Amino acid sequence: MIRLICTLCALLVWLTASPALAQGNLADKQLQRGSELAQDAFAAAESGDFTRSERLWSELIEVFPTNPAVWSNRGNVRVSQNKLDAAIADFNESIRLDPDAPDPYLNRGIAYEGQGRWEDAIADYNHVLALTPNDPMAYNNRGNAQAGLQRWDDALADYQKAADIAPNFAFARANAALIYYQVGDEEKAEREMRNLVRKYPMFPDMRAALSAVLWTQGKQGEAESNWVAAMGIDKRYRDIDWVERVRRWPPGMVAALDKFIKIDS
Repeated sequence: MIRLICTLCALLVWLTASPALAQGNLADKQLQRGSELAQDAFAAAESGDFTRSERLWSELIEVFPTNPAVWSNRGNVRVSQNKLDAAIADFNESIRLDPDAPDPYLNRGIAYEGQGRWEDAIADYNHVLALTPNDPMAYNNRGNAQAGLQRWDDALADYQKAADIAPNFAFARANAALIYYQVGDEEKAEREMRNLVRKYPMFPDMRAALSAVLWTQGKQGEAESNWVAAMGIDKRYRDIDWVERVRRWPPGMVAALDKFIKIDS
């Protein structure tokens, strides 16, 4: 999960802090143009047109080359296109321009995860937590990287910490539930999955996971019911490769879902 930087505010602060630019029509025109480009870039990314969004952020970089936010946001859309090396280069420049901003470290960690560079990702998340000690996203993402290294206890501790800080952070709780199953605490995994489905009925991740867990317990009818609901929301959970490599469920849950899908088919 990538966290965006409020570029419009960052542009305004940057211009105001630059006396040479904060005078006359040039600054007004630059700020207006920057605002328009940023709005268009965010809209393009939201609609899934990451190519156009990247082009717009590149235009913003030409106008505001020393503004760290525009570099970081271009890095974000590059991550969305799996241009991970280019994204990391953008985050590096953003960090060079503003070493104390946490978001570029957080998002660079995500890019490192995409490359399987788990220890580098953990180092970035540690840096975020040094800057902002109660950042639930940093704890959740560090849990993801710990899970990539199969350090299940460390991953679980991070997910639980993220959920303690932000009780409505559904994905942190979902990640913890998946790890409960991985470490053999199936009762706790099922209980947390049921709680999440009850609170968030349109949460396909937990619908699919609960389907697999219930099937292993011989509760076929309830498993099928949750599976139908999951497929009505997000059919990607039928693709085991996607679940394993992109969503990155732990191997025990992947195996349970794979068995369920094969039998169900």
